[in-house]
Amino acid sequence: MSRNTKIVLFSLLAVIVLALAPLFALRGAEFGGSDDAGSVKVEEVTGEEYKPWFTPVLEQIIGGELPGEVESLFFCIQTGLGVGVLAYGFGYLVARKKYGGMQEEKPSHKEEQL
Repeated sequence: MSRNTKIVLFSLLAVIVLALAPLFALRGAEFGGSDDAGSVKVEEVTGEEYKPWFTPVLEQIIGGELPGEVESLFFCIQTGLGVGVLAYGFGYLVARKKYGGMQEEKPSHKEEQL
């Protein structure tokens, strides 16, 4: 097994352990979002119920709260676009480094004679 294969397998194992460890270490814990945690903290500090400053635009358009599946879809689309931009950027940088040195101008025949 090559060194790169070992690194990839170890990295995949580490990712799986990091993803599953909280589920087993914190049995029965609630995994809420940051919005929920923030509103709870605001209520603790101020002693009043948290009231949002505004309503999301899509909720105003459809006249109610977005279904969880639609929110997940939008989140996945946003994640995919972000990953695409990052992958393009990293690929561009690697290609520029790899192929950038090949475009150096070679001296013309006339310059060689001088």
